[in-house]
Amino acid sequence: MRIAEVHLYQVDLPLEGAVYRMSDGAHTALDSTVVQIVSDTGVSGWGETCPIGPTHAAAHALGARAALTQMAPGLIGREVTGPAAVRRALHGLLHGHDYAKAAIDIAVHDLIGKAHGLRVCDMLGGATTGEVDSYWSLTLDDPDETARVAAEKIAEGYPRLQIKVGGRPLETDIETIRKVWEATGCTRLVVDANRALLTRDVLRVDRACADIPFAFEQPCATVDEIAAVRAQLDHPVYLDESTESLGDVLRAISLGVCDGFGLKVTRLGGLGPMATVRDVCEARSLPHTCDDSWGGDIIAAACVHIAATVDPRLLEGVWLAEPFVGLHYDSAYPVRVEGGRLRVPTGPGLGVVPDDGALGAPVASFA
Repeated sequence: MRIAEVHLYQVDLPLEGAVYRMSDGAHTALDSTVVQIVSDTGVSGWGETCPIGPTHAAAHALGARAALTQMAPGLIGREVTGPAAVRRALHGLLHGHDYAKAAIDIAVHDLIGKAHGLRVCDMLGGATTGEVDSYWSLTLDDPDETARVAAEKIAEGYPRLQIKVGGRPLETDIETIRKVWEATGCTRLVVDANRALLTRDVLRVDRACADIPFAFEQPCATVDEIAAVRAQLDHPVYLDESTESLGDVLRAISLGVCDGFGLKVTRLGGLGPMATVRDVCEARSLPHTCDDSWGGDIIAAACVHIAATVDPRLLEGVWLAEPFVGLHYDSAYPVRVEGGRLRVPTGPGLGVVPDDGALGAPVASFA
C-alpha cells in the first residue's frame, strides 16, 4: 500500500455561544487543520491538528498548514509499512514542527487500521475498557459562577474538574478554588495555570488552600521554575506545556519535579510518540491525561483510542473540545461526552469518517 494523494482542509470551529478564557487570553473560535491521506487502494486515513491560538504553545494553525504543505509532496508514492517508518520519513522532510507531523501520524494510523480492519486502540496495544472518563475545564470566570458550573458538571457525571487560574488577581484565583471545593467536594481537582504563575504565587496558593485536595497543572512557565519550589509544595504537580517530547518527559521524571502529566497527542508528535510516553508513565506509575488542545471528531477519536489503552489506575481522563464546539465532522458516529464518559469508537481505524462536504474543499492537494 502506497500513499497516492494528500489533501489538506482548513476548518473553523466556533464555540457554541461561549468564550473559553485562559490565563493567556480568551477564545471564541479555533482554526483546525485536517489531513486526508489516500492510498493507491482507495482507502483514506484522516488526521487533525488544532493549536489553541498562536501564543499558547510553539504551534499555530498557519504554521501547521505550512509545515504540512512542505512535507506532503515527499509522501506521495511512499510505501506505508507502519507509522514509525512514516514518522522517520517526515523527520527527513522537515525539522521540528511535531504538532503538524502529528496530523499525518494520526492519519497513517487511521489508514492502516481501515485497510486491515483494526481499531487504532488495538494497534496501540489493545483497549482495557470500552469507555473512558472525561473531565471538565472551568474557564476563568467569576468565582460564584465558576462554582455553579462546577456543581452542575459534577451532577452531570464528570468525575474530575480542572480550574483555570492565572492572568488576574491571585486573590480571585484562591477564592475560586475554595468556592469550587465547597460547592462540589470533588476530590479530583486540578488547578491549571497554563504557565502563568510566578513561583511566589504558587507557594501562596499552596498555603492558602492547604486543606483542599488538588493538583497543580503547569503552574509556572518552565521546569526550572517548578523545580525551584517543588520541595516546598504540599500539593502534587503535573506538567503540561513543558512536555513537548519524550525527552522532556524523561528529563522531568529524572529531576523528580512532577507527579504526573497533562499530555497532548499533537504536542508529542502523534499517537506513536504518545504510546511511548504512556509506557514510560506506566513504568514509573505516573498518572496522566490523554488530551489535545482543541479540534473536532478526528482528534477527539485519536485521544479516546490512546486513552483506552492506558492502565485505568493511571488515566486521569480525556478533555475534549466537543462540549464547547457546535460542529461534528461525522454525523453518523460523532465522538461525544455523555455523562462525563466517552465511548471508544468501534469502527476500524479511528472509527470516524467526515461526512461528504463537511470539511469544505481542500485548501491544498498533492498527488
